[in-house]
Amino acid sequence: MPRAADLVFPRRERVEDRRRDAGQRKLLDEFFDHGTLLAVSRLANQGLFDVVDHPISSGKEGGVFRASKGTEFRAVKIYRISNTVFRHLPPYALDELRREASARNYGGLVFAWTRREHTILGRLTDAGVRVPRPIGHYRNVLVMEYIGTAEGAAPRLKDVPVDDPATLYEQLVGEFGRMIRQARLVHGDLSPYNTLYHDGHVVVIDVAQSVRAEHPEARRLLERDLQNFSRFLGRLGYDVEPAEFLRAVGGETVGPPHEGA
Repeated sequence: MPRAADLVFPRRERVEDRRRDAGQRKLLDEFFDHGTLLAVSRLANQGLFDVVDHPISSGKEGGVFRASKGTEFRAVKIYRISNTVFRHLPPYALDELRREASARNYGGLVFAWTRREHTILGRLTDAGVRVPRPIGHYRNVLVMEYIGTAEGAAPRLKDVPVDDPATLYEQLVGEFGRMIRQARLVHGDLSPYNTLYHDGHVVVIDVAQSVRAEHPEARRLLERDLQNFSRFLGRLGYDVEPAEFLRAVGGETVGPPHEGA
């Protein structure tokens, strides 16, 4: 059985560039503390992946890494165990987590957040929404479907030249509509920055802060998500009013049920 540290950025995967190698060592120090290395080792021993190849993206809250499983790839998302993850979360998202862990227990909150994202990805997958399929999780490590090719991960929508914004709009209506009508969820923080574009289609990511469609904040959050994409589509030369967008996705069913309904 390989040592836990040997599962991350094995030397055969590294390019012969000292600056990149130094950057990978820095990421090892930042993300792969002892507990995270043990979590990675456990998931690898369960057969979810063989090795973690290299980073895809990183931020203050965590990072996403490509992993190999035979000739296939996986995406491994690792949350940092610190209060940074929750510093900018709205109260409604923190309220959901406090049911599972103490607000003072950052580790417990991070584990609950990881578990929540895995659960919501599964719910969206079952509803037919294009998201990375969840594969497994443990502690602060989430394993999911890799969106991309051997040459690289799928880009964010904001970084892609869009030739047919009308088709993009129809795709967005379809994905948001399934999210609302079938999964009964509202993303709450959706924009071209956290939507991928792969094989000519949008893929929704970063779903942990999603709320139930009946949540008191759901309608406001949905309207904000749709306004983000209305502005984006407008910059592409395709104008759609947020109210029209809302009707198209079934937004009238979002929000607390009316009394007497």
